[in-house]
Amino acid sequence: MGLVARVVEAAGIPTVTLNMIWRYQNLVGMPRIAAIEHPFGRPYGDVGDAETQDAVLRAALDVFERASEPGHVEHLPFRWHEDPKDTKWHPAEPSPIIALMKSRGKK
Repeated sequence: MGLVARVVEAAGIPTVTLNMIWRYQNLVGMPRIAAIEHPFGRPYGDVGDAETQDAVLRAALDVFERASEPGHVEHLPFRWHEDPKDTKWHPAEPSPIIALMKSRGKK
């Protein structure tokens, strides 16, 4: 994502990236970062939690109002709602690509 954001920025279009590993991404030069304390694969929230997903998206877009230049890192006020060991990592119904892979005998 960092490389894509930098190319888009070079074309004159500002970007903001929602990111869980903001320290690393800041080191590699990601222009603007909305940092979030969510597990990998769930930056916007839990599966089916449209309210949190909407709030995270809006908060990330709001970073544009405060990030006047590249290098800005802003920590969003969201925290994951449960201990990582208790997190359900897979939705009840697999995605179409996973279902296809399972039907072909791939794990």
